[in-house]
This record gives sequence, C-alpha cells and structure tokens, in this order.
Amino acid sequence: MLSKKIGVGVIGTGMAAKPHALALNDLNNIIDVKAIYSRNKDKRHSFAKDYNFETANSIQEISANNNIDMVILITPPNQRLELIKEFSKAGKHILMEKPIERTTKQAEEIVKICENNKVQLGIVFQHRFRESSIKLKNLIQENAFGLIHSVQVNIPWWRDQSYYDEPGRGTYERDGGGVLISQAIHTLDLMINLIGQVDEVQAIAKTTSFHKMESEDFVAAGLKFKNGAVGSLMASTSSYPGYPESIVLNCEKGSVKLESGTLKINWQNNKVEEFGETSGTGGSADPMAFPYDWHKSLIKDFALSINSNQSGFVSGREALKVHQLIDALISSSKNGKIVKV
Repeated sequence: MLSKKIGVGVIGTGMAAKPHALALNDLNNIIDVKAIYSRNKDKRHSFAKDYNFETANSIQEISANNNIDMVILITPPNQRLELIKEFSKAGKHILMEKPIERTTKQAEEIVKICENNKVQLGIVFQHRFRESSIKLKNLIQENAFGLIHSVQVNIPWWRDQSYYDEPGRGTYERDGGGVLISQAIHTLDLMINLIGQVDEVQAIAKTTSFHKMESEDFVAAGLKFKNGAVGSLMASTSSYPGYPESIVLNCEKGSVKLESGTLKINWQNNKVEEFGETSGTGGSADPMAFPYDWHKSLIKDFALSINSNQSGFVSGREALKVHQLIDALISSSKNGKIVKV
C-alpha cells in the first residue's frame, strides 16, 4: 500500500491523450493528477473539463510543483528535448509516448539526460501489456516451444490521405519518419521483447501511390536474429481497410500466432490452445480504435516503479533497441545492402 498517491502532470492533449486520461482516472486510488498543460489554452481547458483534471498555465508551473512526482509527455517527437531537460532537472520522473525522439542519436541524448539527472524514463509501448503478450513472453521464457526457427511479422495497417494531410504528419522534421517509427514501432518493440534483438536486416522502404507524404508507408524486410532465427517483416499504412498486426513464431514444438490480442498455439502433437481476446489495435483509419486497459497497466507499472526505485517495464534504454532496428531497416533500403543492427 502506498503511503501517498503519486502526483502526476500531463503534457499534451492531442489524439493520443484520451487513453492516458481514461487510464489515469481509473488509477485514482494510487495516482493524483495535479495538472495538465498544452499550448492551446482552449484545448487545455476543454480536455481538463472532460476528465475532471486541473490545469497549469505553463511548463514551469508543473516543473516547480513539489507535489508532482512524474510527468507524462504526449507531445510530437520534435517537442521533447527541452521538456526532458526541464523536468529531469527538477527531479520529475518521465513517462513518454513513443518514439523517444526522431533519430537514435537524439533518443540516446534523452536517455543520457535522464540517467544523469537520476530520474526514471519510461516509454509507452503498451502492446507489451496485453494479456496475450504477457502469456507468450512467459511461455518463451519457460522454453515451452523449444527453439524458435523462424518469425513472420505482418503489420497491414491503413491510414487515408487526410491523416497525412495534418501539418508535420509523416515528415522527418516532426515525426522522424513514416510507418516504421510512427506505427510499426509498437509491434517491432514487442517482437524484440519476445524473441530478442535482430542481428542484421535487408529491406526495401518506399512510399506507395496511395499517399502523398515525405517518408515511407511500406517496408518489407528479411531479418536475422542474434539467436539464429530468421524472419520476415511487412509493415504498411497502405493496406485498406487495415488488418490486425500479427507475429508468427515457427518453433521446434509448435507454431504460435499472436494477433489482435489473441494468442493461438498449434502444438506439434495436434493440440490447439487459445488465450486472450480479440480487440482493436488502431490498424484502421481510426488510429485510436483500441482499449485503454494496456495504457492503464503500463502507467501503473511505471508509477509503482518510482516507489521501488527500479526501472519501469519499458525503460528508455530498453526502447533504444527498436530505434536501432528502424535505423538499420532504413539504411538497408537506401544502400541496397544487408545491414548490421
């Protein structure tokens, strides 16, 4: 039992803020939202009214509030660095939407700033917190499937042109790239968490004629993992109307498919098991069409890690692995060569 509730400040009230707000209200037995802030005053007050939160008039007001233990950053990647410097210097632990930053170099800088200022840095990779993901992780750790021989990762999502018409969306200046760093990053992080790091890749990344945008909306790649497994990747926001992402593992003792929150295992002895439940994942035209339960578990985990003085479930340093993989995929496509991760 906590001796006192954990004080939270929230920065950003855009599209990704809703599941955070719903989760925070459900966690009011351990969390006290002290203030929210966004640069748009009208949006700030409207959002606060919708979720019964108090507002702050500036970043500095949140930074100076001794009752705030952690902040949740829900801003575009290009608006993070100065906020990280401000809040970490003030001793605020930071939970931040993915990606860490637009480039791996900038992401590494943010991780080092938080480590130097001795504050926790967590990244919102909520797919790790699905019931089916946790079940599969535990089975792999128990070596239930034996050797993993091959892996198939499929992310056939859809975004219509209006999504990319928003200023900055899909640009290198604001987002750092396209489908890899903005959408596929969730499934790629989960893949690394389940199977281990990728050793080398060979990829093609392109922008299809579906979209007018600066960065890629389609990537296909071959993967070689450090544990010897091989794999394939397809990630896209040009697959109308959008389908659930999936990870398939072909193993010594059976095959496993993790899709849309459901885990299905076909054992070599012909036994079939299923776990979890089907749910939206944000793969269609509505990017927020998914439950907030995963956010709730992730935020709770991070908040409680502050009290135990341990790294949260998905630390900033852990999240660098998927940034490095994305770099390798883009580099391979540009150079037409196999690239080490």
